[in-house]
Amino acid sequence: MPLYEFKNNDTNQDESHFFTITERKNFLLENPHITQRLASPPYGDSVRLGIRKIDNSFNDVLLKAKGAHLHSTIETK
Repeated sequence: MPLYEFKNNDTNQDESHFFTITERKNFLLENPHITQRLASPPYGDSVRLGIRKIDNSFNDVLLKAKGAHLHSTIETK
């Protein structure tokens, strides 16, 4: 079941609930003072977060891209 984000328009408080799609629809119908908020998924790029390093074979890809473009500013290892 996905986690949905809601805003209570009466109190301006944010709420999170686990619902099936049908349960979410029923919840919104029964609670007209609550609106669903668009929330970003909790995913992150492990390389950009510093958890995992790029392997050395990707450096070959960067070298090919740099060689194909005369004025490239791509930095390689």
